Amino acid sequence: MISATDQQDIKKEKILEAAHHRFLHFGYSKTTMNEIAGDLSMSKALLYYYFPDKSQLYVAVMRKVAADYLKILQDKINTFADLKEAFIFQIDTQHHFIVSNYNFFDFFRLNEQNLPDMIWEIVEEVHQTEIDLLVSAIDLEVTKGAIKPVPNPTEVVALLLDALHGVRVKAMSHKKPMFPHKEHLEEIRSKRLLLADIFIKGLMY
Repeated sequence: MISATDQQDIKKEKILEAAHHRFLHFGYSKTTMNEIAGDLSMSKALLYYYFPDKSQLYVAVMRKVAADYLKILQDKINTFADLKEAFIFQIDTQHHFIVSNYNFFDFFRLNEQNLPDMIWEIVEEVHQTEIDLLVSAIDLEVTKGAIKPVPNPTEVVALLLDALHGVRVKAMSHKKPMFPHKEHLEEIRSKRLLLADIFIKGLMY
């Protein structure tokens, strides 16, 4: 027999799935709590019982989306044949994650200057896991003797990721939005791969 707590967890999971579907296809701004409740054949009052407002529901969905991304990264730690494979994986995985969830992230574009602390905590966790992934790859290459020792690898990788994040295309303004226009993402990916390649070559001399 399913307990009351289990039933609540199942309902929450269904709400998160329905909300993610809406946010993913229509974006945060064009999704209403009424629509999510309607998708679930649930009363609006019951939906608000679980999530008091749309922004809190979005944060909960963001945690779920980020957890899936983090698992992909964590499962790959210490599995790369070389440093280039590690950096290509990080850049391509992040690129695919942003492209496949692009509409979902309109919340970031709308609130870029005033994101809730809970969102920043999730972003920081993702950023730290990306750093851990690449630092472990560097440490492994140093152990193999493929590259020279890297002083403060965490700081070096954090600086490189900041540089990669700052890459933009000519069509963009001097402002650096967290999520550029979708049509620019492929060019940004190519430039990030080139910058990472230059960085890797620098470690080999």
